[in-house]
Amino acid sequence: MINYQIITAIEQLNVPLGETQVVTFPNSDLLSQLGCTTSLIEQLQIYSQTGQVSDCRFACEPVKQICLLPEPYWLDWPEGKLLAELRKLLKSPQPSILIDCRLFDLMKPSHRAACQQLLIFLFNQAYSFNDLSLKTSSKDKKRIQNIRIYVEPQQVALFNKIAQQANAVSDGMIEGRRLADIPSDICTPEYVAHTIGQRVKNRSEISITVLDEKDIKAQGFGLLHAVGKGAKNSPRIVILRYEGKAQAPLRAYVGKGVTYDTGGYWLKSGEGMYTMKYDMCGAANTFGLVMAAAKLQLPVNIVGILMLAENMIGPEAMRPSEVATSYSGLTVEINNTDAEGRLVLADGIAYAASLDHGDQKIKYIIDIATLTGAVVKALGYDLTGLMSSHDKLSHQIQQAGEHSRDEVWRLPLDNRLIGQVNSHIADLCNTPPNNAAISSSAAYFLSQFCPVEIPWAHLDVSGTALWRENGYSTASGRPIPLLIQHIINDLEMQHEKNSTDL
Repeated sequence: MINYQIITAIEQLNVPLGETQVVTFPNSDLLSQLGCTTSLIEQLQIYSQTGQVSDCRFACEPVKQICLLPEPYWLDWPEGKLLAELRKLLKSPQPSILIDCRLFDLMKPSHRAACQQLLIFLFNQAYSFNDLSLKTSSKDKKRIQNIRIYVEPQQVALFNKIAQQANAVSDGMIEGRRLADIPSDICTPEYVAHTIGQRVKNRSEISITVLDEKDIKAQGFGLLHAVGKGAKNSPRIVILRYEGKAQAPLRAYVGKGVTYDTGGYWLKSGEGMYTMKYDMCGAANTFGLVMAAAKLQLPVNIVGILMLAENMIGPEAMRPSEVATSYSGLTVEINNTDAEGRLVLADGIAYAASLDHGDQKIKYIIDIATLTGAVVKALGYDLTGLMSSHDKLSHQIQQAGEHSRDEVWRLPLDNRLIGQVNSHIADLCNTPPNNAAISSSAAYFLSQFCPVEIPWAHLDVSGTALWRENGYSTASGRPIPLLIQHIINDLEMQHEKNSTDL
């Protein structure tokens, strides 16, 4: 837990200066306000005139450390120089950080996006791998305990709003990241269901339903059953409901939760399996999304559907050429057992669509999945792949990505892809016979399980669900910032429309 405070004067800084890192910009008056010597300030300013980062860790009393980041860095995007420099600084953090945010004019969308991204990054420092308690020989590294955000007095209300959103989003991201980082021998479908149950049991606004393997078979989740039937650890479905407003439509999110993916009989290479404990990031971050929405007390109703299974090899494991019947009733030829993610999602999407009846209407369905390596080849590690046949929903998601700097890139999805899912023996096949357009083909397959009248979008987070550095990977918590921003944008548009109608 990081304690944060928005301040407008140094007198409000109630943390020891001798334990504080100061991050500001050249020509800021903050250093003189703190009581730094004139000679120190002059030396830092001279160096900063070269356009480089000026970092002082010695003889910088009364504070512990001073860093001057060039003004262009604060708004730099998409290179992200601000966060890149902060990552370096925070490898050796002090208990407190004072960050000078007076360059941000929150009346400008680009400034709000930069500020929100910065605060989300800082609040995420509350979590590290050491929290998993799997190391016995190393002490916990120092981490930030206090963040002080220095702003202009007239911007306090806007900064409070952004900081509250960033703090809740970060808490949700940490919930998802912690769950995804746990090794797969521990983090089984049953473990995920139990852990989430414990996390929400005292949250009256969140309800949980768990379906076990008997329920899954009995209720007709045939594709999820096919994926999970070869594993010792049986599949689960976790259904979370957050009720923030009476008589409001449901916003449905379906998360892929393959807690470990060997590829089944379409076996991955050893190197390809190394990060496969993270094949459940979609489900983990669906959970984190619900938690963030609840903390923000958003006036919406959300259903999060976590489709959990292991894709393993065993006597009962699914085999290439099997035909399984989905929750929707469509039959699917499984011609590639390593294309299991779209199978579990298809059942989840069909289930979400089935909730649309009577007074309970579905506003949209969004699925989140580490679905295809092909999307990484197309977009790299910074952009999430977006596929949808619904232009309005796609535009709103793209706009939310820009506002949160958790960006997406829309890939093609239309009936030209129909040949990629044709099967000679069943209604559909789960992989294209020509191995082409893998990401879009997977999305087209998923689209067949959502009725055309319900807006639906698919987010392929194979590149963005992990943060990669120095040869190691950790869960990133994306796309929670994007999805929370999407909800908030939608609420603001509704408010503006209602005000106009009046």
